[in-house]
Amino acid sequence: MISAYQKEIYEQPEVHRLLLANYNAKIKEIAGIFRNKNYKFILIAARGTSDNAATYAKYLFSSMVHIPTGLAIPSLYTIYDQVPDMRGGLVIGISQSGQGSDILAVLKQAHAAGVDTLTITNDIHSPMAEISDYVIDVCAGKENAVAASKSYTGEILAVAMLAAAWAGDESRLKEIQKVPEWASFVLDQHENVKKAARWYAEIDKLIILGRGYNHCTTSEIALKVKEITYVTAEAFSGADFRHGPIALLEDGFPVVVLAPAGKTLADMQDLIREVKERKVRLSVISNDEHVLGESDYAIRLPADLTEWLSPIVVTIPGQLLALELAVAKGLDIDHPRGLKKVTLTM
Repeated sequence: MISAYQKEIYEQPEVHRLLLANYNAKIKEIAGIFRNKNYKFILIAARGTSDNAATYAKYLFSSMVHIPTGLAIPSLYTIYDQVPDMRGGLVIGISQSGQGSDILAVLKQAHAAGVDTLTITNDIHSPMAEISDYVIDVCAGKENAVAASKSYTGEILAVAMLAAAWAGDESRLKEIQKVPEWASFVLDQHENVKKAARWYAEIDKLIILGRGYNHCTTSEIALKVKEITYVTAEAFSGADFRHGPIALLEDGFPVVVLAPAGKTLADMQDLIREVKERKVRLSVISNDEHVLGESDYAIRLPADLTEWLSPIVVTIPGQLLALELAVAKGLDIDHPRGLKKVTLTM
């Protein structure tokens, strides 16, 4: 029987098509409004998987619309009662359920201060959506598996659409139309992912390395592996990894490197050489032929995949890796221990 998690992983190309078809005009409308607002900064509130989407948004909004973007600290609003001055900014809440009480608290304080608010969610009738000035539906439909898949890539696709529209970048808006095709391509790599998962079947620890736009992807893959396989998976920026954590590596240590073509590729190639010197058990996810040749357990990405959109696509082999590791370990994929679909935190 196919798990809900696997089913929802495979629904992602259709979710992306729906979002592109149903919300393209709406997102362009919101972007047009934002373009005339002269925001001084953007503050994003999120938790869990959505926090990884917020990291991606931090990269895109900072680089494409050139507005300093940071992550909110919800406990300042809910525990310490030390709310920062948000005037002059845009506050964005990202949440699949739209129910997180701490994220809602950030939006409520922004709303009370007369600050513009946007919610990106999979439930447009949720409390977060209802209090926000603007709402983007990620169009993922009902998600039954505890581990998020389609709602996460829906969130980051929505972020990419908003950033490109806000920047008025028609070439990037055109590139976004390829996302469903690219997602289908990586789903066709499932057998190669299964091969890597069987190689890793007995592991109890894993390191995922990436850089730049895919800093969020390393964290998202590590989260999925922890959630459904109970493996201690750690995510690192390739730069940060050299500042200490590389000392963890020893013979046979399992490592996954995310190395799509782009401006970070040369540095990731250097890092691959460094970790291979330590005789690690290496799998790579890439669309560069030289990188793919570095491992017998390589997972191929689309040749024309663009770096700024790669997190939407690179995440999917990571979801499949978590799935197949859980299968190899004989675990209940849809009911991981101690977890609920909606987690409410203060």
